[in-house]
Amino acid sequence: MTLRRLPENIVNQIAAGEVVERPASAVKELVENAIDAGATKIDVVMRNGGRSLITVTDNGAGMTADELMLSFERHATSKLPDDDLVFIQNLGFRGEAIPSIASVSRMTITTRPEKAKNAWSRTVEGGRHGPVEPVGGTEGTRVEVRDIFFATPARLKFLKTERAEFGAALDALRRLAMAYPSIAFTIADDSRVALRVNAAQGDLFEAWLDRLSAIMGRDFANNAIKIDAERDGIRLAGYAGVPTFNRGNAAMQFMFVNGRPVRDKLFTGAVRGAYMDLLARNRHPLLALFLELPPDQVDVNVHPAKAEVRFRDSGGVRGLIVGALRHALAEHGHRASSTISGQALGAFRNETMSPLPLQSRAGGSGGWGRWNEMPAAISPGLAEENSAYQAPLASDSPPMARAADSSMGKSSSGPQLEQYPLGAARSQLHETYIVAQTTNGLILVDQHAAHERLVMERMKKQLAEKRVARQMLLLPEVVELEEVAAGRLAERAEELAEMGLVLEPFGIGAVVVRETPAMLGDCNIKGLVQDLADDLGELDTALALKDRLDDVCATMACHGSVRAGRRLSIDEMNALLREMEITPHSGQCNHGRPTYVELQLSDIEKLFGRR
Repeated sequence: MTLRRLPENIVNQIAAGEVVERPASAVKELVENAIDAGATKIDVVMRNGGRSLITVTDNGAGMTADELMLSFERHATSKLPDDDLVFIQNLGFRGEAIPSIASVSRMTITTRPEKAKNAWSRTVEGGRHGPVEPVGGTEGTRVEVRDIFFATPARLKFLKTERAEFGAALDALRRLAMAYPSIAFTIADDSRVALRVNAAQGDLFEAWLDRLSAIMGRDFANNAIKIDAERDGIRLAGYAGVPTFNRGNAAMQFMFVNGRPVRDKLFTGAVRGAYMDLLARNRHPLLALFLELPPDQVDVNVHPAKAEVRFRDSGGVRGLIVGALRHALAEHGHRASSTISGQALGAFRNETMSPLPLQSRAGGSGGWGRWNEMPAAISPGLAEENSAYQAPLASDSPPMARAADSSMGKSSSGPQLEQYPLGAARSQLHETYIVAQTTNGLILVDQHAAHERLVMERMKKQLAEKRVARQMLLLPEVVELEEVAAGRLAERAEELAEMGLVLEPFGIGAVVVRETPAMLGDCNIKGLVQDLADDLGELDTALALKDRLDDVCATMACHGSVRAGRRLSIDEMNALLREMEITPHSGQCNHGRPTYVELQLSDIEKLFGRR
């Protein structure tokens, strides 16, 4: 076989295989061109999932006849004025999208620059170029792509259903719409307008939140925490959901780098690290983060579709993401998702208004146990009240004791306690739930879940200060295990001792526990040791326990917390509420479940027809 240069149309079709994987890829590339052209309004229409028609219309800067002629040539671009691939300021820069799409479809571009007397149009079919002709048209550009992949019919066999292809294009447009809230977007298919967002007003954060609310849902806006951090010239901004507002997958996690939507493993890992001790492993937070950094600090030319990037200082970027998220979450203390309250009210309505017999309703979908659902939210209200209670306390005495001393000495049920964010304890239900009254509603607290979080945060603080208090057992406890599990514990004995748990081998398949962390009190030592052995079985032997500190602390805290079924006095309940108000992340337990539910008085009155 003789070496030869491939024909231009074959070269373009090969490039199309990388750049234009499916109709959604064409939509993404064409919309990015419209954004780079300075458009403030972009409309997308698709037919048959993009197979038969894609149109992208914008009001940006149009092209002259000469520019239109050149735009169909490979690597023709206006976005690298200095021929510098380091300082890239635009979404597109390679000049591949239009010739690649035109090589596999019937493509027509109609464009009119500002103040031009007429528009210009050119059609290219499967790489065969037509002439540039004067036509009528408004300022801006309209790109029409018909019969995509007609020139490479084998590619059509790999396309999914029309709904799936349209859904992929909708997802691509949503991501770009999040990054550019000052631009109005619409996308429609054969039967409906699937997305219509107007240009957002106000400052950047207000515009972001307005746009994110329109795309991710109003519940996200009601449960989002503002993120704004900067380090070494790199800025991270955006919004992240509170831990109790979560999903079973990571589909609602969005990352943007210098305005470019990206899917990056570094970002995914950083988010998982930031929420590590706040969510169960199979739950995922909702967030949209925007990273801005100098162009020479990031390489966007590492992926054919520009979906991935490479950072010069990836460790610094990851540290910024983890640190900013953890700091923001800690600042919001005991805040929990407002949707949980809405679900609780929904459960009440189901029980009081449903005509079904009690037996039928017992397994219904309205129970509080389904905390991961996301019904309509109510006003978060309580979240704004907690900031005054987050300052560290001066005393080194246990937080619950200090809270009891400071607030219980006045009155266990006085109206002054109702001024606190979590109110005044009134009763305990089923030795499990605390009922508290606030000035504008009531609070229901899961005493075990709440105290589990408090113990964990206390333990983490003591470990950081290297002063974990121990209590010696009057009678050392022998715990029998499988030989392998006992060996794992023995290997980690020194590290466990730093965390307050002193144990040593006791023959084959057993360990003897001599001291436990004092804060755990009278805990189930056998259950604690067995659970720790199970955790160590899942831990990489090359990692130190300090690298998985949150997991170990969570296991210990679960065994040292106030159990469901234990009766508490009013003073003990109030002390628990006060400590929750000053403890970071107390709105959710170590597994991501909510520790309390707030019910507004106005909503309770609606249940009884008073409003």
